[in-house]
Amino acid sequence: MEWVEVSIKTTTEAVEAVSNILYDAGVAGVVIEDPNDFNFLDKDENLWDYVDESIFQNHYEGAIVKGYLPETPELIDKIEEVRQLVALLPEYGLDIGIGEVTTLEVHEEDWSHSWKKYYKTTRLGKNIVIKPTWENYEKQQGELVIEMDPGMAFGTGTHETTMMCVMELENHVKNHTTVFDIGCGSGILAITAAKLGAQKVVAVDIDEVAVDATANNAKLNEVEDIVSIRRGNLMEVVSEKADVVVANIIAEIIMILSKDIKSFLVEEGIFIASGIILDRIDVVKENLTSVGLEILKVETMGEWAAIVSKVPGEKHE
Repeated sequence: MEWVEVSIKTTTEAVEAVSNILYDAGVAGVVIEDPNDFNFLDKDENLWDYVDESIFQNHYEGAIVKGYLPETPELIDKIEEVRQLVALLPEYGLDIGIGEVTTLEVHEEDWSHSWKKYYKTTRLGKNIVIKPTWENYEKQQGELVIEMDPGMAFGTGTHETTMMCVMELENHVKNHTTVFDIGCGSGILAITAAKLGAQKVVAVDIDEVAVDATANNAKLNEVEDIVSIRRGNLMEVVSEKADVVVANIIAEIIMILSKDIKSFLVEEGIFIASGIILDRIDVVKENLTSVGLEILKVETMGEWAAIVSKVPGEKHE
């Protein structure tokens, strides 16, 4: 089958919105090239061992989002719709940069493997190592190595938003912990929680591709007996409560989730919310506070933030 690569030059701020436009057009996954994701590496030169230098061969200073559409009779209409929707984003207050949409014809065997050059073994947090299945890695003492093959599901573990979530899971997951991973993608956070010793993990996503990828990766890491995978929205497919809920999504979805999140957390339960661009920190904090959560910490990395909050415990006289 022949495919067309749709490439959109944009900004870090607009990456999520542009990605959603491509998903709505029918792509099964996106590749995001954003130099801002690697600015934090300047602070620790040791981390450069985990980055493929070819990612910097592109001279565009902003972010590039790529997706792949099959050559069908509707292709031209879909590409034009993508162009129109990207052009409308500034009306919603988003800076899209140049917003250029280009296409390139590729063979299936090319695109289904080409993204792998961006995915290298990566150390996250204190002891977590994310290793693609096709790479060799010698485990060091004390490390928890997670084997991953995301397929076409979003989530390789290399993004700052994921890194911050992993660090907070290390801080809050204990042997008795129940964890919900909302918007699980390829299952990195759910599997991390299981590897850290969580008693039960529920991974939730509305995307069938993500559900399948999480199931495959949970089996690959031999935690399928701990990780329960459910397709749908949190409120529809989960009835129990967790000690920790982690959501690596976007600010707008986090604020929607927050309205009901206390119903899914035990007393003093922890809510780890990531995928928040820096200029949305205050509005998300205000939102979390307004629904009765106590802000514990705000972490930032590159252009992104993660906010850790909790359900307050009862006060005793």
